[in-house]
Amino acid sequence: MRLLLPLPGDEAFAARLAAADGGEIAGLEFRRFPDGERYVRIAADPRERPVDIICSNADQHFLTLAFAADALRDLGASEVNLVAPYLGYMRQDARFRPGEAVSSRTFARLVSTVVDRLVTVDPHLHRFGSLEELYGIPATALRAAPLIGDWIAREVTAPLVIGPDAESEQWAAEIAARAGAPYAVLAKRRHGDRDVTIAAPDLRAHAGRQPVLIDDIGSSRRTLVAGIAELRQQGLPAPVCVVVHALFSGDAFARVADAAARVVSTDTLPHPSNAITVAPLVAAALGDSLA
Repeated sequence: MRLLLPLPGDEAFAARLAAADGGEIAGLEFRRFPDGERYVRIAADPRERPVDIICSNADQHFLTLAFAADALRDLGASEVNLVAPYLGYMRQDARFRPGEAVSSRTFARLVSTVVDRLVTVDPHLHRFGSLEELYGIPATALRAAPLIGDWIAREVTAPLVIGPDAESEQWAAEIAARAGAPYAVLAKRRHGDRDVTIAAPDLRAHAGRQPVLIDDIGSSRRTLVAGIAELRQQGLPAPVCVVVHALFSGDAFARVADAAARVVSTDTLPHPSNAITVAPLVAAALGDSLA
């Protein structure tokens, strides 16, 4: 039986994963010494068992991840994997200004020295064709599109799926096909981290349908709020918004929720909007590793 070790904040996802794959959840004793250094203890016997460390905030918990992985190997685990439903450090995939750190490459190199395998969901692969261009370990990128399409088909009457930009067209088309709906895409121009302009095509042919605005990451809210405004200007009803990764910094979620009919996310990150679980996808991928 697999052993699942959730790092702080990922206990709920680990419980859903255990329910999906029958794994056993291991306890983690974690505290800080007076000088701030980390103490880590595995409260389970991992001998001759595969262990999956669950961690969607490797920025905050990387040292805990590294200490736990090394301890598990010392204690006889047969393999130590990282399940990161949300994988950070994927946006800085190039040096856009002189002197910038290309953090995606550095982070991948560090993680590759700590665990044997990586499983994640919809990483931000913009300039890389696959995770294995970055990571020196087997890396599986799962796709939430079928789950999102199925949710839309169940929950939304007469949907119109709308992607956030031209690059999302293939993704939007796949979700729309799964939901049995038409689709359209917006035109997005990003001028900076927090400066986005959006233009919508003529959607009058879809009058009477419920727009469903999709995005991979809900973070600063500007893409979603600007998209909602464009749709409303064409006389469409407030859209349902569906995102894969619910980052939503600051007041972003409140601003989107005020403008949308409903905001829904997958559970790659814990958030009140979570309505679509990716745990069965992850469980199936981990099971395949034993085949």
